[in-house]
Amino acid sequence: MVLISILGIGGLISWYAVSSINTGALTKFLSSTVKDATGRDLTISGPVSLTFFPSIGLKAEQVSLSNAQWASDSQMLSLKQVELDIKLLPLFAKRVEISSISANGLVLHLQSNKAGQDNWDLSPPSIVPSGPADSVNAKNSGSTNALTSTAATAKTPNTATTDTSSGESNFVAITSIHMSDARISYQGVGNAVQLITVPQFSLEGGGSKTTVLLDLQYENYKLGLRGKTSALRQALIDWDQSPVNMKLDFNLSLNGKALDITGQIDKNPKQLPQFDLKMSSKSFDLIPLAAAAAASASTNAKKPVTPKKSEAKYFFSDQPLPFDLIPEASGKVTINIAELNVPDQAPFKNLQASLLFKGDILELNSMSFDLGKGQAQAQGVISQFNSASPLLSMKGMAKGFTLEQIIASTNSNAKVSGGNTQLAFNLSGRGKSLHQMAASSNGALQISINNATLDSKLLNKGGDFVITVLDAVNPMRKKTNNTILECAVAYLPLTNGMIPLKNSVGVETDRLDVALSGNVNLNTEVINIKIDPQEKSGITTGIDLGGLVQLVGTLQNPQVGVSKEGVVNSAVSIGLGFLTGGISIAAENAKSPASKRQSCTAALHSWTSIYPGSN
Repeated sequence: MVLISILGIGGLISWYAVSSINTGALTKFLSSTVKDATGRDLTISGPVSLTFFPSIGLKAEQVSLSNAQWASDSQMLSLKQVELDIKLLPLFAKRVEISSISANGLVLHLQSNKAGQDNWDLSPPSIVPSGPADSVNAKNSGSTNALTSTAATAKTPNTATTDTSSGESNFVAITSIHMSDARISYQGVGNAVQLITVPQFSLEGGGSKTTVLLDLQYENYKLGLRGKTSALRQALIDWDQSPVNMKLDFNLSLNGKALDITGQIDKNPKQLPQFDLKMSSKSFDLIPLAAAAAASASTNAKKPVTPKKSEAKYFFSDQPLPFDLIPEASGKVTINIAELNVPDQAPFKNLQASLLFKGDILELNSMSFDLGKGQAQAQGVISQFNSASPLLSMKGMAKGFTLEQIIASTNSNAKVSGGNTQLAFNLSGRGKSLHQMAASSNGALQISINNATLDSKLLNKGGDFVITVLDAVNPMRKKTNNTILECAVAYLPLTNGMIPLKNSVGVETDRLDVALSGNVNLNTEVINIKIDPQEKSGITTGIDLGGLVQLVGTLQNPQVGVSKEGVVNSAVSIGLGFLTGGISIAAENAKSPASKRQSCTAALHSWTSIYPGSN
């Protein structure tokens, strides 16, 4: 009975306190508070109502917050309706703690400008003091008094003043969030608006658990998240103050394909978080993510402009890689997906991988997958990713694939048959961009292709560098629809960004035996490659057309040059032919079949020397 009496008295007090509040004055007070804190205008044009005991409920309709002055839309956000549940007891300690938020009809406009400003930056504006502190306190007291009716004006002005240090606790105290029918748009600099709809989102705290529900849609791509975790509110309160142990059990769906995410996160004060997460799925689809990214890129694109070769300075981009997105943590993520669908590629089967986070080191251990009849495996390490020169090391192999299988999976209309393919690599490099890494790279890479029939359409898609090489080797190739490839081997050793080519690249077709020599400097991307094609028939006129040609320029802008050495050699050969009445040329023709070159055999190195166990 005593407890009931206390509660009854508390209810009466609450009723009296709430009923004495003038909602119009409350609206003005909230608006002025937001204005002082953010410099933005909070407008409540709909009705405002209050409930009381055991907590105070605030309900408002037609709420909006003004945008940054430079933004396109006048309002940054608007809400059809919002409800706040404010805890009662903390008010007596001059604290405002919101236990739950419910919002309906959110429209949120996010935007960035050329100056690097974001309109969601609500940092308080700089205030230059214009008078003694007492005048500021008096102003606050006046605003507080305006909240009460005439019957409550006898209260001490400062009783409603909240402790500014409790700002963060307002949100930490939230145990439940419910949102429905939300529309979130974002516009980057010079880009079109991208729209994401959120039909429903909720975080529901209860006891030691928090239940999560999210439905999100971008164009035709739907993402869903369901599951539960340890109490988020308590984790936020204890984070870096007391030991935190969070268990996760989620199901992520992407256009109907599900991925289970389970595990736990441990955080001790003043230490990196530790985690052990597992991701597993019978079938998951990355195609919607790639398609959404492509749609975003096409939406952001301006009117189509024919690209110029000079627009990009390097073949390997010098744009910084997003190393800053890698979290500095301690933990492990294990991936086990029976079938992973990726864009323009046959599905990866039996994908298994392990990611280890060790401070500023990220290791990819024992990644493996099947693709058709082939298998691939790889390892990699990114270290010092917070430094000015991160180190990337990677090695791997792939075998059992065919070029036909790879091309067919890209939905190309080029026809390819056969082409047994094997690849091995062991590379390392330093830098913030692909160009810096390539310029400092060390290691080796080797690829071989055997017995394939190639459509000319495929060869023409190889880019400027490949097309320039092909045209230099065989200027008549455009008159044929197919190329019979017997073998192709490229062994590329790298030392500080230099690739020397000496009997390490060979190509054999049904008509030609081609060897490349020279070097490539990945720092400057300057190329100097001599091309040496030989007719397999062995018949020669004394003029080595291939020997007259070399590739110069850069990887981004390759050009065909003239080999001075080839010109001299051909001139000597022709001169000897004239002097000997053609006897020397006839002798060369007779000798050629007996000394037939095998460029592929000469170029091929031991697979195990690059990646152990790759044979």
